[in-house]
Amino acid sequence: MKVSVEHLGGAQFEITARQHRIACDQPRENDGFDEGMTLPELLLASLGSCVGFYAAQYLKKHELATEGTKVLVTAEKAKNPPRMDDFQVEVEIPTALNDEQRAGVEEAIRHCLIHNTLLHAPRISFAMKSVALQSA
Repeated sequence: MKVSVEHLGGAQFEITARQHRIACDQPRENDGFDEGMTLPELLLASLGSCVGFYAAQYLKKHELATEGTKVLVTAEKAKNPPRMDDFQVEVEIPTALNDEQRAGVEEAIRHCLIHNTLLHAPRISFAMKSVALQSA
């Protein structure tokens, strides 16, 4: 998996993955133009989308309604070091579930790649290179 992130000026970035592009920005009160989600919002969106995907996959497999499945994700900002903490994920299923189905959805969403990545701290390495712009 790979994404590319390019600074566009101000607090704006363009994120590219394959042929898809999204904008990332900050609210006006944080020196942005509010033309895209913030960095923490993108993280919450990633978690919520992943949980929603796994829930919908379970529902589809068991021939239950999937359309209208919703996920609400909230988190708090924490300090020392600055990070997101106390994630809360609420899944709204568009159909009534019995106890077995409810347990099945819960088991399915625990397989979410983003959820498991957050639970088990990944290795992260950094590399930096300078690219001098050539004048014409």
